[in-house]
Formats: sequence, C-alpha cells, structure tokens
Amino acid sequence: MSESPESPTPTEPAPFPPVPAPDLEARHQAVARLDGLAIPAGSLGVLADLGLWLTSLQGRCPPRPPARARVVVVAADHGIAAAGVSAYAADVTALQVAATLEQSAPVAVTATVAGASVRVIDAGLDRDAVLPGQDRYRVRRGSGRIDREDALSDTEVAEGIRIGRALADEEVDSGADLLVPASLGVGATTAASTLVAAVTGAEPVAVVGRGSGIGDDAWMRKAAAIRDALRRAKPHVRDPRALLRTIGGADLAVLTGFLVQAALRRTPVLLDGLVVGAAGLLADDLAPGAHQWWLAAQQSPEPAMTLVLQHLQLVPVLDLQIRQGDGTGAVAVLPLVQAAARLLGETASAESSGIVPVRAVTG
Repeated sequence: MSESPESPTPTEPAPFPPVPAPDLEARHQAVARLDGLAIPAGSLGVLADLGLWLTSLQGRCPPRPPARARVVVVAADHGIAAAGVSAYAADVTALQVAATLEQSAPVAVTATVAGASVRVIDAGLDRDAVLPGQDRYRVRRGSGRIDREDALSDTEVAEGIRIGRALADEEVDSGADLLVPASLGVGATTAASTLVAAVTGAEPVAVVGRGSGIGDDAWMRKAAAIRDALRRAKPHVRDPRALLRTIGGADLAVLTGFLVQAALRRTPVLLDGLVVGAAGLLADDLAPGAHQWWLAAQQSPEPAMTLVLQHLQLVPVLDLQIRQGDGTGAVAVLPLVQAAARLLGETASAESSGIVPVRAVTG
C-alpha cells in the first residue's frame, strides 16, 4: 500500500519590506533654520519638536502643513462583550457608526474644526453589512469571545492585515498627507488590553482601565476576562499574527496592517486610542521601525496605553486624558501640527528682521 501524502505545510507570510527611516538630513536643516529664527532660543518648545518631526518625515525643509488629513475609523464587534466588560450593549457599535456618519460623534465634530475628513470602515460588525459597498473591507461578522475561543482564523488575520494595507494605500494614493487610524467597537478595549499585556508581560490588573466608563463590577469582569484570555495567548506572545488570531479581532488586524503600510508609504500618523495603540505594538513587531512614523497625540487615562507608549518610546504631545478611541484626541492635536509647520516655514529670520539678542549685536 502506498503511503498517503503528507499534509501541505502552511505557507509562512512573506516578511514586510524594511521600513524606511525618516530623513535626518532634512531634520538637521530644520534645526539650523529654527536656530536662525527671530525668536529666543528654545521659545517654541514642543511646537518646534513637532515641526522637526514633520520635516524628517516629509523629507523637506520647511515642511508643508498637512492639508489633507484623513481619519479612518475601523469598526468591529467583539464576542468578549458578552462577558459584561463594557458599559454598553454589544449592538451599540452600529449606533456609534451611524453617529459618526451623521457627523454627531466626537471625532466627526472635532474633524470639522481641524479640517480633516473622516472615513468609516466596517471590518467586523456582528450584523449584515450596514455600509453600502464595503463588503471588500469586512474580515468577518463579529469576532470570537477571546476568553474561550480564538478571535479570528489564520486566514482572517491575513485578510485583515491585507485590508488594512490596502486602506492605507487608498488613502495615500488619493492624496492624504497625514493619517489618523481610529476604532469603534464595544469590547474592543478588552481585546486591546489583553494584547498589550501579552506583548509587554504586564499582569491583567495592570492593564485594566475604565474603557467605556465601567463601574467596579464590570472592571472585575473585565480583569477576569483578560486573565483568561492571556492564559490562552501565553504560547504565542512572540508571534504577532498568532496573537491577533487568539486574542485580537477584525479591527485590530486591519489597524495593524494599516499602521505597517502607512510607515512603508512614508506617511505621518497621529496615534491615539488604546485599540490603535495595541495594533501599533503588533505593527512595530511585524515591521520594526514603523513607530518612527507615528506621533503620540495625547496621554490617555487607560493604563494599558501608558504601557504602549513606553514600549514604543513615544512621548504624547498633550495630556488631554481623552479616553475616546475614535480618534478625537488625535484630531484635537492636528491644528498644533499644522501650526508647527507654518511656524518653521513662515517665521521671520533673525537676519532678515534684525531681531537678535544683545550679545549677538555686541559680541
């Protein structure tokens, strides 16, 4: 009897190309330009740092103020919501999506002030497609309950990352010069907190925040859910794709791919929100150096987000204490980035204005 053929070995995903480094020469030029402005040394503070950051990413001095900033909100439901980890019922995600489309959600309201546009993607709502023409962006309907089962299959992880990369390409190809990834989804911060704990080695109680505004009872349920999910994830802590499968979700897979591709396309990203931050940890593991293309917009009160920023060595621009994951904090910071670019490009020089310190005049 002939031997039965062996089962084919699953194909390993192709590695991502190397992430390009920001332009240090352009940054050096910006430092020299800053030193020559008609202002006291160091007087622009963080605004100067923002201008230098943007210069190095655009590779030009002075930098262009971002004129076509794009917020991409990725929506998905999470099975872990059934564990009572949120202040809201699972079906509220669809209502949040509707509010964003109607421009009454915080990110949409703030975007009108900052001059940004908002796009909403249904990556995994637990219902029939609610956004016409978006079937190509849907990974699946809902995600598995991560304390008991995998969130996704390997195929769905790969598809989510592919969709995220395609979304970033679409935005950059259509002219976006700064990207704000964001999320909507009841239960999403539980999955995100679990991912942060898995990557950083933190204990469950160290990553559990108030998320949707939960009370003490829900906080305890959330901690227990994260503990149980972490046990399932323990064998996979060194494998970002396996973590997405085990304890992630459709939105997290899409955001991971989005963040990777934004870096590969040399496009600045404002990072804000715990779900986006957790995806950032995985994206930087998959494509080392991707974090160089991101700016942490603001300090979130979520303890897991503090761990994300420490792990990625990112310092938030402001301490707004915004817990919204829909990109509101990032959009609030966008005018500062635009102002920083204009300050570096349009402030008079000491030489042209004659505004110089006394010691420079007297020698």
